[in-house]
Amino acid sequence: MYSRVATATIRGIQSVPVCVEADVSDGMPVFEMVGFLASEVKEARERVRTALRNVGCALPPRRITVNFMPADIRKSGAGFDLPIAVAVLAAMGRLPHAVLDDVLIVGEIGLNGVVQPVHGVLPMVAEAKERGIRRCIVPRANRKEAALVSGMLVCGVENIGEVMRLLEDASWEKYAAEEYNIEETQPAVLPDFSEIHGQRLMKRACEVAVTGMHNLLFVGPPGAGKTMVASRIPSILPPLAEAERMELSKIYSVKGMLSGENGLLTQRPFRAPHHTVSVQGLTGGGRIPQPGEISLAHKGVLFLDELAEFSRRTLDALRQPIEDKKVSISRVNGTHTFPSSFMFITAMNPCPCGYYPGTKCKCTDYEIIKYRGKISGPIM
Repeated sequence: MYSRVATATIRGIQSVPVCVEADVSDGMPVFEMVGFLASEVKEARERVRTALRNVGCALPPRRITVNFMPADIRKSGAGFDLPIAVAVLAAMGRLPHAVLDDVLIVGEIGLNGVVQPVHGVLPMVAEAKERGIRRCIVPRANRKEAALVSGMLVCGVENIGEVMRLLEDASWEKYAAEEYNIEETQPAVLPDFSEIHGQRLMKRACEVAVTGMHNLLFVGPPGAGKTMVASRIPSILPPLAEAERMELSKIYSVKGMLSGENGLLTQRPFRAPHHTVSVQGLTGGGRIPQPGEISLAHKGVLFLDELAEFSRRTLDALRQPIEDKKVSISRVNGTHTFPSSFMFITAMNPCPCGYYPGTKCKCTDYEIIKYRGKISGPIM
């Protein structure tokens, strides 16, 4: 018998629809999966086989073939476990086929049949809604995040047994996540700009920069208040628009940093990576590209303290993202684009000891020139 289940995968911060097909037929006992799969997806074969056996649904000694469409897109992540299990159960005749229409299924499965949370649920559910899907089955831990997409009937499940009962009974409202009143909760209190005393010229420079989302460089001795002022700049930025909140929340969902407890993100981010951060950590990347610090600072502030301590290669990697408001990462499997429209705030000392041109400074002219020369002209 044949069955198909709708699911999705993440490319960059975008969700790509994927259809999981399963066929159970006579032949040599084998469980084969095809469709340009990453290693963690290939391993799902053993997770699904063992999990189904442990919940009393052992696979029959028949030929089982699972296909992932479209075949030209690489599938990665552990969120395919649950769609594979549901597709195989439907092909075995254990679940009705009709109920699988118009439903998105995402989730990882443990060997005991427990459904584990996955990253990127928010963009997956939002994209499914655009395709006309109105129901989704997600891990219980992800249901509040999925419920942030209005107009979707969200069912959070804890194990395969719950999934089977839900699909057999077709009582979606009974199993659906309650209507969360995701009201605008009181956001966490940020360091406030009004707490700055004195520093009249510095405050004026910040106000002008924020008005046009311009970049800033603070140069001064230790203890002058550079970091203190920079950390308070988000408090005078304008509130996020609805579209900006959704875009920012999708980025944090892909990184696994969105709980959904308090709705979409409401505060502009403030990111301050350490000077030992790598190029990939700052701009994004990896074998499977993930957003970096500049994307997590999207629509907010990226603050680099002790600017001269960052490697020149790391800083120069910021030149194009600052100009283009996006960063493109190319891999063999395609190009991934992440947004990076942020306010770039930096701070540094005037010399290695930090006290130039005061009498406490003992640095030579060569040391001062070499220290400042770590930062390229375009960045400066």
